[in-house]
Amino acid sequence: MDLSWQKWTYQVGLKGEAMNLAFPTNTPSIGWMDASLTVQKPQPLTWHKTYFDAPEGNEPLALDMEGMGKGQIWVNGESIGRYWTAFATGDCSHCSYTGTYKPNKCQTGCGQPTQRWYHVPRAWLKPSQNLLVIFEELGGNPSTVSLVKRSVSGVCAEVSEYHPNIKNWQIESYGKGQTFHRPKVHLKCSPGQAIASIKFASFGTPLGTCGSYQQGECHAATSYAILERKCVGKARCAVTISNSNFGKDPCPNVLKRLTVEAVCAPETSVSTWRP
Repeated sequence: MDLSWQKWTYQVGLKGEAMNLAFPTNTPSIGWMDASLTVQKPQPLTWHKTYFDAPEGNEPLALDMEGMGKGQIWVNGESIGRYWTAFATGDCSHCSYTGTYKPNKCQTGCGQPTQRWYHVPRAWLKPSQNLLVIFEELGGNPSTVSLVKRSVSGVCAEVSEYHPNIKNWQIESYGKGQTFHRPKVHLKCSPGQAIASIKFASFGTPLGTCGSYQQGECHAATSYAILERKCVGKARCAVTISNSNFGKDPCPNVLKRLTVEAVCAPETSVSTWRP
């Protein structure tokens, strides 16, 4: 059948958007169906809504959308953006940075959602009856959605002694004869927390990744003492990376880096460290 002579029209957007389903003032007037009465099979192009109370505390919040597919989220009428829990492919079993760099070197998260947690600003929340509206395009299980707190139990940092510093670029650009700015390691815990202890510290050639660091062949013996003195008991700290700061050069003519893993705890339970 030839339809080329017919008049065609198109519409931008969805009926649910035109009805403002995501806004608290309009939601009660809409005929929503109880989730327990709907077909259990995931349905595409479906609107979901629920209410929740704001969690106590001041930790950052996020929605865990691992069980959903693709769509958009609103909290009390405010859009937090689109979500898409596409799963990452690749080979995460091998990691080596030798040779020419390619994007598929040292991949992480294979088989896991590329995006899972979506930030919810606390400023948007009321003490209770916060409206959460989700428009699911592909079909997902809304019963798996949860609101989680971001709790920091530790922080890691690793910086080379010749890490580029933007202040040095500015000096070079303007031709100013100022002192070379040494790079620094910066550590910071979440609000209400302080650095309780230094789990690992090494200025030299440490090995491993965050959570499993090990000392390398080159190690400054004063590493722990320097980090404890400058950081323990504080919410944040900065340590300059230089041979003089750690007493002496632990291995001349070798590129060194400062690697640190610190433990964070509530400020009330952390006592200030004194030498």
